[in-house]
Amino acid sequence: MASCGEKQERVSLAGVTAPLATLAAPLDIGFDYTRSLGPVLGTFMAALAERRVVGVRGSDGRVHVPPPEFDPVTCDPLRELVEVADCGTVVSWSWCGAPVEGQPLDRPFAWALIRLDGADTPLLHAVDAHRDAMHTGMRVTARWVDSPVGAITDIACFTPDPAAAPHRPDAGVPLPEPIDMVTCPVTVHLTHTASHEESRYLRALAEGRLIGQRCPVCEQVYVPPRSSCPTDGVPTTTEVELPDTGIVTTFCIVNVPFLGQRIPPPYVAAYILVDGADIPFLHLVLGCDAAEVRMGMRVRAVWRPREEWGATPGNISHFAPTGAPDAPYETFQRHL
Repeated sequence: MASCGEKQERVSLAGVTAPLATLAAPLDIGFDYTRSLGPVLGTFMAALAERRVVGVRGSDGRVHVPPPEFDPVTCDPLRELVEVADCGTVVSWSWCGAPVEGQPLDRPFAWALIRLDGADTPLLHAVDAHRDAMHTGMRVTARWVDSPVGAITDIACFTPDPAAAPHRPDAGVPLPEPIDMVTCPVTVHLTHTASHEESRYLRALAEGRLIGQRCPVCEQVYVPPRSSCPTDGVPTTTEVELPDTGIVTTFCIVNVPFLGQRIPPPYVAAYILVDGADIPFLHLVLGCDAAEVRMGMRVRAVWRPREEWGATPGNISHFAPTGAPDAPYETFQRHL
């Protein structure tokens, strides 16, 4: 957490009440989603890589684009693939005046349902046109990217083309072999605003301290702090300073590499119960062979160099064994 938002909390110090901004920071979440396609969608994607569009014929004779794998009428598998044209007619549209990241165009455009020549159902795509020029019934043609790869984004967009006459592709050209797999990047950009309690926790981390909040009813200490006790539903009003030592309750050894991994496997991700806390939190355990990590192992936080500290849990690089005797199981069994 590096920047402050506009929300305010009030902290009383020696009788003086002063505003203190809650913390906020951008948060980017992303992963690559990989899925198998099957013979219908696989052929649709493979055809796009050749700048061709393929649909599938249903039991009622209609040609569906994009092609579904199962008949919308009978629910039976569909296999009769039909090539259609890359031009068609706008059947309805909606204007996008303020495009956002990831959309087909970086300037105002129209989202449109386009019925391609030879198809009976419309395809949703972007139309690069002025708003005044957009209308239902307008003729459009696909604008292909320079290097298609077998994805719907191989069609960059559609453009107005009044001269595009209705036509069907040559039925004698064989369809390409299906693509087996496709990878779709998924990303979310948002701003996370911390609660008052979390903001105090992050500021304490910037000073090299761990703090929690105690419930006044059950007296459980939560770290990171929570605004209210999930057991009793009352505010956690008492702040508690905690040591940076604790025990491993449960853990897993990460053996599988994945995209964005920063530590070569094997390594250990463990729930650490800090001394004096009642809720463990997830962190890394390093400084020993992964096979040596065990439940009850005593560990201590390894802090990054002070010049790298900020208002972030990343100030603690990892936890490492202290060498002290393991905690007896009965002392942490209720925290598993």
